[in-house]
Amino acid sequence: MTANRGPFHSQATRASIIAVMTAACIISNYLLIGVFNVKLMDLIVFSSGFLFGPTVGASIGILSWLVYGTINPYGFSLPILVSTSLMESLYGVVGGFLGTKDRIGRGLMSNLKFGIIGFLLTFIYDLVTNIVTGISTGIPVAVTIITGIPFAILHESSNAAFFFFGVQPLVSAVGRLIPESAKNR
Repeated sequence: MTANRGPFHSQATRASIIAVMTAACIISNYLLIGVFNVKLMDLIVFSSGFLFGPTVGASIGILSWLVYGTINPYGFSLPILVSTSLMESLYGVVGGFLGTKDRIGRGLMSNLKFGIIGFLLTFIYDLVTNIVTGISTGIPVAVTIITGIPFAILHESSNAAFFFFGVQPLVSAVGRLIPESAKNR
């Protein structure tokens, strides 16, 4: 499957894709709420960007965190919400840029590429959000980063696995469900 360029047939189709994929992110986050730092949202945002372009992917990332980060049993912090929303959009932007030039591919090398991308994006996400957390809570940034290492390792390794095993099947499945939109990004 290739990700093609071009305008959506309608703004309603674009809005529907954003709404459905954002809902999938939020639902998957609440389903995995008890498993700290292991979420499918990053995979869904990246794959949405890959299929529908960087703007749609970024929109899904930002909207997902705006809802999940506001209605969250772990609490609310505006600086952390802003950083997580912006950093989540990175998954959609990178997915969108890769989707404009890449075929989804199959096989070990393609999966390995996506696993590495998932790991690196999550490393950047964790680093930036830990820095913002330290600054916004008044905890020294070095302490925040060091104490966050076990959580970062879990987040980065789980995303590497999710991207390795999940990008190709998710892009293929969603592309079959919404073929005209993926072809007309």
